[in-house]
Amino acid sequence: MEVYKNYINGQWIDHSKEQIDVINPATGEKVGHVPRHGKTEATITVEHAHQALKTWKFMNAKQRSAYLYQWHTLIKRDAEQLARTMTLEQGKPIQEALAEIHYANSYVLWYAEEAKRLYGQTIPASVDDKKLIVQYEAVGVVAAITPWNFPAAMITRKVAPALAAGCTVLLKPSELTPLTALKLVELADEAGIPKGVINVLTGTSREIVKVWTDDARVRKLTFTGSTAVGKTLMRDIAQTVKKVSLELGGHAPFIIFDDAQLEKAVEGVVQSKFRNAGQTCICTNRVYVQHTIAEKFTNLLRERIEQLKVGNGLESDTEVGPLINQSAIDWMQHQLEDALEKGAQLVTGGKTMQREGFYYAPTLLIHTDDTMSCMTEETFGPIIPVATFETMDEVVEKANDSIYGLAAYVYTQNLSQAITISDRLEYGIVGLNDSQPSTAQAPFGGFKESGMGREGGKEGLMEYVETKYISLQY
Repeated sequence: MEVYKNYINGQWIDHSKEQIDVINPATGEKVGHVPRHGKTEATITVEHAHQALKTWKFMNAKQRSAYLYQWHTLIKRDAEQLARTMTLEQGKPIQEALAEIHYANSYVLWYAEEAKRLYGQTIPASVDDKKLIVQYEAVGVVAAITPWNFPAAMITRKVAPALAAGCTVLLKPSELTPLTALKLVELADEAGIPKGVINVLTGTSREIVKVWTDDARVRKLTFTGSTAVGKTLMRDIAQTVKKVSLELGGHAPFIIFDDAQLEKAVEGVVQSKFRNAGQTCICTNRVYVQHTIAEKFTNLLRERIEQLKVGNGLESDTEVGPLINQSAIDWMQHQLEDALEKGAQLVTGGKTMQREGFYYAPTLLIHTDDTMSCMTEETFGPIIPVATFETMDEVVEKANDSIYGLAAYVYTQNLSQAITISDRLEYGIVGLNDSQPSTAQAPFGGFKESGMGREGGKEGLMEYVETKYISLQY
């Protein structure tokens, strides 16, 4: 079992009297432990990040870009080691973990490039002796709070653009999966990123984050997690009016029209739903299939689900790993029982797996409706509820009837239908015949209570800058 320290101002430290054990959800075994830090260390990190900002912010873009390129090179070099660490602490299959490392690293590369493209503008003046200039500059110290389900990607999607813009970072990874974060920061240190530019704390979230939300020197908060916590953080930062970006909950509908290529739709549902055992914010949460093809679709989906190999992520043939902990198992059981009591039919799955760890069988439900928890509340696990529809108007109304608006999926071969429904869906991301829309060069984020702001693309960089207008009279 490895012992880890925290990274503050370029030094590895451990001032804590308590440790947090990191548990492998596939086996229940301890794989490492990290310090349980709190208010004192949180305050120290702000001071160091604030001091580092004075030089990092004014470093030229080419230099900042070079540091990010070097970080990218080192992550690429150690990708397999990082993936193994992720699988041990988070549970996802090793090939999926490796894919996440490459995906995470694509953000480092993208923002290494974008650091040199933060262009300003000049505006035509209305008088002869003026120049009107707009420039973008780093917002300042950034507090980044990341979740357990993507221990690498959720970090680089925030840290890379922040560094590219000239910000310094305070990072609080989830206490369930902190090891990947600390190894990524080891590589940032090896890349030569100056001390104080990145600082990482593990410990009591409420204590650490409260210090950062209250401190006026922290000028930006970026958070990925539950909608409930996101709302609390919004209230907390109101006192110092920080800039904020929030990537919160989702409840993605997957809509299949009767002209869709059915085999591809089935594979799309499986890819979307069972990635990370269903523990993703954009994974399919409810399927709407046109009634004329419902029986055929259900049969194909059942066959495909029953082929999935559930197991320890370190086993090379595993396709679906464990859930993160017992609470996740309990929630699956709650949603299943609720659906069955209200008239749903269980097609396959619906049980825990008889082995060590937190395993739940991939589960398919039919005859579901909007009175059921699984059709309105985020599942974050391997349960697929299927409902039918007749018309586009009907399915659009059902899909939009949610507090969430992060991702939606549509499978159809009718171009007119595809464009029309894309325009009408109230979601920040729409996958048209595409179950894996996330990519570094595109903006990721949602509508409504799924959050605000965007990660990825040029929009992701603009989340970390302020706009300054200079009116020059000569």
